[in-house]
Amino acid sequence: MTDLRLPLADPAALHSGDSVTLSGTVYTARDAAHARFLEAIDAGEDLPVDVDGATIYFVGPTPARPGHVIGSAGPTTASRCDAYSPALVERGLAAMIGKGRRNAEVKASMLEHGCVYFGAIEGTAALLSQCITAAEIVAYEDLGAEAVRKLTIADFPALVVNDLHGGDLYDDGPARYRR
Repeated sequence: MTDLRLPLADPAALHSGDSVTLSGTVYTARDAAHARFLEAIDAGEDLPVDVDGATIYFVGPTPARPGHVIGSAGPTTASRCDAYSPALVERGLAAMIGKGRRNAEVKASMLEHGCVYFGAIEGTAALLSQCITAAEIVAYEDLGAEAVRKLTIADFPALVVNDLHGGDLYDDGPARYRR
């Protein structure tokens, strides 16, 4: 297990299948927020958050219970944002966290611009929320659960799915264990 601080210092050192813990700042964004990001880009406007060097976590957390920072915060299927991700990667997005495969266009953009994709373990939303030490809405509050939040995370467990060497855990992982 490798402990990583966000923003990433050396993403090229990561390889698909690496088990990591992430600590630092991430922004939440699901498909509704991504659609607004793309609208802003198309209109030549600034994004509400600086994505250069940033990490986006595909999540729509539930409301926090009293005394808690956030509610359940499990990963959303990343392919829901595949149509939007290349535009953010081209603007310097360094990493994404979600679940499931990414399409060929997203993976090509990630390789070209130096972005990695981490997989969070689905079905562990309540446990993952315990790794979130601070949360604040920073954009699109009207989207409710899909508003963009700035999260501070500590020891957030993940796997490197897509690395900067063309590795893809969904392809490479099963191949390692075939007989």
